[in-house]
Amino acid sequence: MELQKSPSPPQPQAPEGCLVVALRIPLRVLTFLVVLPVRLAWDALGVVLEFLWRYLVAPVGRVTGWVLYGLYRYLLAPLGRALVWMYVHVLTPVGHALRWLLAPVGRALVWLGGLLACGLRAILRGIGAALYWTGRILLVLPALALWRWVLKPVWRVVAVVAREIGAALGHAWRVAGRVARAVGRVIGTLFRWIFVEPARWAYRTVLTPVGHVVRDLVLRPVAGAARVAGRATRQVLAAVRESARQARADLGRMLFGTPRKPEPVGRREPSGPETRTLERSTTPLTKD
Repeated sequence: MELQKSPSPPQPQAPEGCLVVALRIPLRVLTFLVVLPVRLAWDALGVVLEFLWRYLVAPVGRVTGWVLYGLYRYLLAPLGRALVWMYVHVLTPVGHALRWLLAPVGRALVWLGGLLACGLRAILRGIGAALYWTGRILLVLPALALWRWVLKPVWRVVAVVAREIGAALGHAWRVAGRVARAVGRVIGTLFRWIFVEPARWAYRTVLTPVGHVVRDLVLRPVAGAARVAGRATRQVLAAVRESARQARADLGRMLFGTPRKPEPVGRREPSGPETRTLERSTTPLTKD
């Protein structure tokens, strides 16, 4: 048993009439000239709409959603619950009471309305039959004749023209899209040739060598001179600080005299051969 059915043979197409052949080429040329600016405007409109959607409509929609959610949660939902409570606890009992009061009156009115309805039904039935046959004779039969002998042939011609116009519009739209893409590529190429390539050539051929020359002849000597000047400045500042320190010390000796030297403090461990070492197991403090 075969799992897949064999493809059905293609159906032969009906031969096209002379009207179709005569209308096709002029319609396609005319629709292409009409559709080309429309397609260019359509592509530009698509770009603008995408920008507006991303940076205007979507944020506004999110804010509107938050506002609607807050309105529903904090206003509409409590109001709905209040209305439900009123319906259950107020309107329903009132409705039951009115039903018990008005039921007899309603039954009497229904009976009277039934009699009137029967009489009106008979009258309207006769009027409807008369209007039906009058309308059929005066309107329907002439309309059927007009459709069969006039409008139907004209409709066939209009359908052929509309089909060819639709096919021409589709073909022109596709060709206009290709032309629009080609125009975009040409504009991009011209932009690259007019702006990008000259700027790249100027940067590579002019600015880079000039930058190297400025760096080698100006910036590096200036930086070396700045380093030398900084080193000399640091040395001068160090000498000034040393001179100031010496001046402060001389002034202090002149005013307060020479400070006393600290006396040596006696050590608990004696110096000399009796000093504790790592090789000896006893110390002068523990020695008998």
